Parts: sequence; C-alpha cells; structure tokens
Amino acid sequence: MTSQLPAIFEHIPEAIIPAQTIAKFPVNTFLENIAIDIEGNIFITSYEEGKIYRLTPNGEQSEFAQIEGNVAGIAIDRTGDLIVAGSTKGKTPTIFRVDSTGMVESLVTIPEAIFLNGMTPLKDQHYLVADSYKGAIWDINIAAKTAQVWIEDDCLARSDTSNPFPAVNGIKIYNNSLFASNTQRQHLIRIPMSEDGIPGTPEVFLTDVNLDDFAFDVHGNLYGTTHVYNSVIRISPDKQITTIAKAEQGMTGSTALSFGYGDSPRNGKAERTSVYVVTNGGMSLPPSTGVQAAQVVRLDLGVEGLEV
Repeated sequence: MTSQLPAIFEHIPEAIIPAQTIAKFPVNTFLENIAIDIEGNIFITSYEEGKIYRLTPNGEQSEFAQIEGNVAGIAIDRTGDLIVAGSTKGKTPTIFRVDSTGMVESLVTIPEAIFLNGMTPLKDQHYLVADSYKGAIWDINIAAKTAQVWIEDDCLARSDTSNPFPAVNGIKIYNNSLFASNTQRQHLIRIPMSEDGIPGTPEVFLTDVNLDDFAFDVHGNLYGTTHVYNSVIRISPDKQITTIAKAEQGMTGSTALSFGYGDSPRNGKAERTSVYVVTNGGMSLPPSTGVQAAQVVRLDLGVEGLEV
C-alpha cells in the first residue's frame, strides 16, 4: 500500500492535466522504458519479458523484438536503430542493437556491470547507461563496441544493498549537466560536465523526491515518473514540485516517460507538447485493489511543455 511509503508528496500542489490511455497490456507486464522516433512510433521495453513493443502513430500495437533476457533502458541512434540496455538469459549485462526489422545484435557485454538501467545519448556514438546496483554510469561507444565507467560515486549508490530498489536510475543531460535519479535514496543528482563530456563532481540537487525516469522541456522543467508513488510530477528550475497526474489518470506504477512529436515531425520544428508515460500497473507496490493492467498514457502539457 502507498501508506507504507514516506509521505513526501502529500503536501505539494497539484495541477492535474488532461490524460488519455492509448494502449493497455496484460496485468503483470512490467513496462520499463520508452523511446519515440521521428515518425512518431513508440518503442517500449517490457523488462521481465525481454520484449520490445511498438505502437504506431495510428495506434497499432505489436511485438517488435524479443531479447532472451531482460530489457530496461532504450534510446534511438542516428540511423533509427534502437540501442537497448539489459542482460542476457545468463544475466550478463549487455548493450543490444535492434534494427528496423526487429533483428537483435549484442553490441557490448559488460561482465563488470550489475544492473544496467536508464540510458541517454552523450555525444557522437557514445551513450551513458546507469548501473543501478554498482552506483556507476557507463560510457558505451556503440561504434567501437566498448564500455568504460564514466563515473562511480557514493551518491549514485544504494544506501541499503539488501533493498532491491534501484539507486541511480533515470539519467538525462540538460544545460551542460547530467541529472540522475537515485530512487532508493530519493535524491536527484546533478553532475556538471565539460565540453568534452567529462564528468565533474556530483552534487545532490534535490532530496525527498522519488524519481524513476524523467525528461526536460525547453524551460528547464523536469517531468518525472514516481513509480511506487503512482504519479508524474513537474520540478521547476527553482526546485518547486507540482503533481500533474495521479493514479486516477492512469499513473499506477509509472516507470518512464518521453516527449512525443507534433503532427508534422518531418519539418524539424514540430512542437512536442505531449508526454507519453508507461506503467507497470503497480507491480512493485500493489495498490489495495491489486495490480492493474500496464498502460501507455498520453499527458497533454499544452504549449508550455516544449521539449529541449
């Protein structure tokens, strides 16, 4: 029950926005992460199944790829291929590539990693991937097929290794800094970066905030899923928190989100005024009514929510 959790969001203001469920999946489907391509196709990782689902702009839902193992973080490279963080059936942490036909290729195996999770592009062919149990972030070169630790720090690590909740989880770059959620500690971390993408000293940007995945808009507002708190929140640049969607809007077990594209993405200037949220229906902390169907929900931000 949510009553088991510290009431960190109980007294923050609410500004609930319009929500629409655009897809549902069976109960006990752990939708983990989401990426949206320039054509408006939505790609979703299903962690426990090792599956990647695709939703087309006209609403068609299909299984796009199957990885024998688990899948978590997902990104789209410059060619349109998917870059996916997960593990093999034998539990070896691995970075996969999935091409436009759904063909899966193992790019890099990382035996020294523990739990690969959120992912974000860094520069050129480099991607950063959170390692939720190692307390580190990996730098993956998909062209050279190499991996090295980008940063490892206590503020990215778990405070209790017996607690299965992840530490460093969602990661995104904004304004020459990498922001990272440490879900177990309920911290948002900021890591300044040099122009060459070299990390500086991490600092705790915000405390008492339970975040899984998140994204920034052009104004520097962070939109984040709260997972076991069954909501999506907005954090302003001056650290003011507002709840914009709750369980009533379909946010039970909200795990990740991504901005969508406007009606004419080919012009390169389309307004991105919707956020697409994926959920697991409360699998990690079931509500009193039991685990619900996993969902993909569109939140309408209006003109204020333009993506970076």
